[in-house]
Amino acid sequence: MIYQKREIISAMRDCDYLIVGAGSAGCVLAARLSEDPAVNVVLLEAGGSDRSIIVQMPSALSMPMNTRRFNWGFQTEAEPGLDGRVLDCPRGLGLGGSSSINGMVYVRGHAEDINQWESSGAAGWNYASCLPYYQRAEAWYRGADQYRGGSGPLGVCAGNDMKLNPLYRAFIDAGVEAGYPSTEDYNGYQQEGFGQMHMTVDRGRRASTSHAYLKPARNRKNLRVISGTLATKVLLEGNRAVGIAYEKDGNDFEVFARAEVILSSGSIGSPVLLQRSGIGSPAGLEAAGIPVAHPLEGVGQNLQDHLEVYFQHRCLEPISLNSRLGLISKGMIGLQWLLLKTGLGATNHFESCAFIRSTAGVKSPDIQYHFLPGAMRYDGRAAFDGHGFQVHVGPNKPVSRGSVSVVSDDPRQHPKALFNYLTAEKDVADWRACIRLTREILGQSAMDRFRGEEIAPGKEVQTDAEIDAWVRQSVESAYHPSCTCKMGADDDPAAVLDENCRVRGIDQLRVVDSSIFPTITNGNLNAPTIMVAERAADLIVGNTPLPASAAPVWIDPAWRDTQRAGRPRRDMAGGSATRS
Repeated sequence: MIYQKREIISAMRDCDYLIVGAGSAGCVLAARLSEDPAVNVVLLEAGGSDRSIIVQMPSALSMPMNTRRFNWGFQTEAEPGLDGRVLDCPRGLGLGGSSSINGMVYVRGHAEDINQWESSGAAGWNYASCLPYYQRAEAWYRGADQYRGGSGPLGVCAGNDMKLNPLYRAFIDAGVEAGYPSTEDYNGYQQEGFGQMHMTVDRGRRASTSHAYLKPARNRKNLRVISGTLATKVLLEGNRAVGIAYEKDGNDFEVFARAEVILSSGSIGSPVLLQRSGIGSPAGLEAAGIPVAHPLEGVGQNLQDHLEVYFQHRCLEPISLNSRLGLISKGMIGLQWLLLKTGLGATNHFESCAFIRSTAGVKSPDIQYHFLPGAMRYDGRAAFDGHGFQVHVGPNKPVSRGSVSVVSDDPRQHPKALFNYLTAEKDVADWRACIRLTREILGQSAMDRFRGEEIAPGKEVQTDAEIDAWVRQSVESAYHPSCTCKMGADDDPAAVLDENCRVRGIDQLRVVDSSIFPTITNGNLNAPTIMVAERAADLIVGNTPLPASAAPVWIDPAWRDTQRAGRPRRDMAGGSATRS
């Protein structure tokens, strides 16, 4: 059925740059582009205000994601690699977008992840060129150095510096005991190893891009933010983007841009908006009843995500967060946060972490750990009675690829998102390694004092078949959909964008968000998305790029032969090979 639009009651020609989506990228662009008082910027956002205690309070992180006001509420199709399970795919709705509902974990990704973008065809997108934009964005609480920024808009800290629970340090010690390196700064010289985790928390508050970028710019006369708008399509004149059609308060509007239209609606929203505008695969558009305006096969393809499981143990000492889930404890935590912005309310509770390589021959980390000194579900409820701890863990460089596609031109109808999780045999094998490596780490003597019964997966899960079955039934999305409007070379038929984020074949139209990644990074996606927007802002206005960094990056010199220091390569049967 064709979606019927109403009569347009208003049209505006009052901006130079028109940005769709006030999320992790859109808020950055709005702030940077409006720094020039001669430029008029309009920012459209489907949701509303982010002024809510459950958004601003870091420890309440599970609540906005589980609140329809702040979440689009997308779901996957039945996933064939997960026994037909349907997974949630939450995306931020409101100012700050997903940076207002995420876990606030700050991970830039490994240098090799960014270099992979350039090697796959996104010219200029290498680590040396991107590091200065990470630095420009950041206000690292320990101050600037050759890797970190000290005066940017985005506050980044390490929560309570692991001071409030000994389990954080025990996890790091267990990793070192298992033969892995420690790292002083996984966002600096050395990602690989065990260390403190960093988070986008600024003086005790969630540092969303709305808080960090948009709020300081809102009083500029040349920036107009229009919330509660549902963008329906990109307005085209031939092969040139001239504006956006949108709905607000039951009425239809059009807004026009003199310079450019920029889509920053995320890895679900941006490709879908292109498709509703007739830009995409002709076969897919015709199936949805949408006339083809510009054929572009890669739109919505190349969908990638991270999966994770909760690896849970009982805790032998009564020190876990499980004792703080009662109403009185929560009330005391909330009161301290309201009055002082300190304590357990001022952290996401993921204060130690790790990045390791799954096997010899892998050059940079491909498994990530978030350690939590409690055992609970993502909705904040206890996983079992008593005390416990858990690691969120999963392989971070999947081979499986999916797609997102419209099913009609109705902007209220959710698109079809099929990730094809675990449909590649390598991904299945990576999970087996991940489970076994995790058991080994948590089995070190550093955890003996705390480690009780393994609750999940459980001691009965041992063989390849048992691990495979448990993973299929237990994995959840880590909420990192990406790569659906990828940048690439001119001769890549799957590339939606050129290296300047411009939509191929359409003038004055760009995409700037996590959909532009050619491949997913090793880690959470908020930090690289903000970096992308910082760099894209310079590309859009024609600024000279920031000088490339010469800062070195640590790569394990024995990566070809060992999975970690002192550990020889193992053959496919699991036996130890001769050390080289």
